[in-house]
Amino acid sequence: MATIVTEDEEMVHNGEVLPVLSASAKKMRIDKLLAAPLPTYASSVPGSYVWTKVAFWMCRRVSSVQFRTTSSSSVTPLSREGAGAMCCGWHTNGLMDPLGIFLQHPKEFVVGSRHDLVTRPLLGWWTRKLAVQPVVRKAELLRGGCTEEEAMHLNGRSLLALSSGIAHGFGCVLFPEGTSHSESHMIRFKTGPIRTVLAAAALAKSKALPLPELVPVGLHFRRRELFRTDQYIEFGEPISLSDDDVPEAMVEAVREGGWVEPPSEVVHSIRNRLEASLPHLTPHTSSWEEHRALHLLGHLDARRSATPLDSWQDEVHAARQVRESWPDRVDALPPPPLHGERLEVASQAAELLDAHGLDGRDVDRTGRTLRRANPLHAVPGAMRLALFALLLPLFVSSLGLQVTLGRLLGDSTDEGLDARTSYQFLAAFFGSLLVWPVVAALWVGGVWWQQAQIADVFSLSSTWLQDMTGSTLTGLLLLYVACFPLFWASGKAFAGAWDTWVDARKAWKRRMMPRADKRTLLECLTQLAS
Repeated sequence: MATIVTEDEEMVHNGEVLPVLSASAKKMRIDKLLAAPLPTYASSVPGSYVWTKVAFWMCRRVSSVQFRTTSSSSVTPLSREGAGAMCCGWHTNGLMDPLGIFLQHPKEFVVGSRHDLVTRPLLGWWTRKLAVQPVVRKAELLRGGCTEEEAMHLNGRSLLALSSGIAHGFGCVLFPEGTSHSESHMIRFKTGPIRTVLAAAALAKSKALPLPELVPVGLHFRRRELFRTDQYIEFGEPISLSDDDVPEAMVEAVREGGWVEPPSEVVHSIRNRLEASLPHLTPHTSSWEEHRALHLLGHLDARRSATPLDSWQDEVHAARQVRESWPDRVDALPPPPLHGERLEVASQAAELLDAHGLDGRDVDRTGRTLRRANPLHAVPGAMRLALFALLLPLFVSSLGLQVTLGRLLGDSTDEGLDARTSYQFLAAFFGSLLVWPVVAALWVGGVWWQQAQIADVFSLSSTWLQDMTGSTLTGLLLLYVACFPLFWASGKAFAGAWDTWVDARKAWKRRMMPRADKRTLLECLTQLAS
């Protein structure tokens, strides 16, 4: 089908509306993109060793604050060694999607990304240190961001770089949908990841290395746009490639430094295998309302069997079991709506809960009413609030700017809910790098200036700074270094206090739900229980 520009400037390609581009994605600098460093494969990491280790160490610290719980599972054991792995997941949560895979898989990764992540201020410097390879998407090409020749040259360069990394045993993450979105199911699969892994297989075959695997990955977020939500990363059954999938013409071409396209029937066959497995690792529902209803039914079924769901991971699998055992379910992409009185009643109850900020966890053990607050939870909650109050001055000075900036950027982005937590993550990541050294210096300067008053308050010697290490300067340096773990502790204390606030607010909402809503909810739950 030809490209069509409609009156509202939506673009249709191959019968599919292209995603609307953000302001950042419209800015393309081909010269800067072509200057992006290529990965190297002699080291244990494809980019700068030091900056890669620093980046991922910080990513783990920020993620532990951003997410309340994180878990992962794998059908087969994951290994750092051995054949390369092309990980493919659905894409609904911006940078959080690849980051979750990076942090839960033992391999080091070669990374391909949307082109503007390599040219943005701050972020671009870091992505170049990690040897991230820029990719031009169809939407950017068709909207005139660059010429077709430039896009083909850049994408071909990036594809070969990623393929070489996979062939050498690294991991890689590409999303077959080609864009982040807000649907409750996967959208049309593209062939980019398949062509990349076949190129990697040809390179591996030419060097007598193990053929890479295609790994479907389920990415599950309780509410992707919320701070302190739960995440679960699920590695599915790998799709193995055989020698027959890699024609000798491809092997000979890459052996001589060239390239030929893999046969279309091979590409489509492997894509079909991915389409048959990956959607089952997603909500795979016709709507988010249906998704919420299935999760509520998963909770109610677990309560009836006296095995309550204790984690987000358990809840994901319980909802999937309900969905896959549904009578007359049609397995298609996109999935058609499920039908039945049970689903209608569950949807009514789930939407009523959602309207009050509640979900299946708020139903009691009988599955017939809302649960009461547990007074024993008040003690650890009070302790978390007390710790945060103690560290509040440190938190405000070291993280107040990042929290404010993340909230403003996340709420004002033109990239939708799927980018909200990405901006919050980046504000915490880069904000801490830039702000903490300055704030630590101000705290140490304040301590030095007020050292006499501090000595009076705590009944210390007037030379207490010198007594710490034998030198006032050494004592100040020690205090400066100690500021950084204290800033980190204040962030963790804030996360704990936030969890307490969220739990208390939910308990209040359960208690104060309007009578009419509560009566309707109880009728629905009673009907489902019977």
